[in-house]
Amino acid sequence: MLKIDQLKVHYDGVEALKGVSLHIQQSELVALIGSNGAGKTTLLKAISGLITPSSGQIEIAGQNILSMSAHQRVHLGIAHCPEGRRVFSQMSVYDNLLLGAFLRRKSDSKAQIQSSIEEIFSIFPKLKERTNQLSGTLSGGEQQMLAIGRALMLKPKILILDEPSMGLAPVIIDEVFKVIENLKKSVTILLVEQLAYLALEIADRGYILEQGLIRTEGSASSLKGSAEIRAAYLGG
Repeated sequence: MLKIDQLKVHYDGVEALKGVSLHIQQSELVALIGSNGAGKTTLLKAISGLITPSSGQIEIAGQNILSMSAHQRVHLGIAHCPEGRRVFSQMSVYDNLLLGAFLRRKSDSKAQIQSSIEEIFSIFPKLKERTNQLSGTLSGGEQQMLAIGRALMLKPKILILDEPSMGLAPVIIDEVFKVIENLKKSVTILLVEQLAYLALEIADRGYILEQGLIRTEGSASSLKGSAEIRAAYLGG
């Protein structure tokens, strides 16, 4: 589904990504783990077209997308939930979700889009309770649910999640991660998460990114079982 080969990104002469290669199969949930400044968010932005790599390849279903703009990549089915949620605070929950289906207006009927909104409400019942509430007045957890729901309204092929636990209470983190785990049944997911132990609990495979390079990769169970990885990233 997604293949990245020897991707390099420079910022002001500094090499942020130094030749990153990874792949994600269809319906996989892959976790990308690393310390602050490792290059995780840079990689996600490169995939979604928000920054331009210096060299390398990014392929979706065998198609090289490196020269495509961000909006062209959205048309291909890449949905990016950025760090910090970034909902449209002066718009209602309903209108935020509706905006997520913007690209479907010509291909899908109003009934189909409304059906998708009802699906999001079934995944996140709290959002249904706040249908007409301004999204800026939601709690952090509710905003994260809305950001994920808005991305799902695209009916994406690949869902990119950047630090979904950031700023959330532990009980809300557990709720959000249960949803993410269930979503992997229907969509391919690339998950960046500072809480590495949570990411590996629900992931199929994982990559460790350090200083712009993939240090190691493997199944989630093998990474959790590594004493070195546990000491460095899992707190034990």
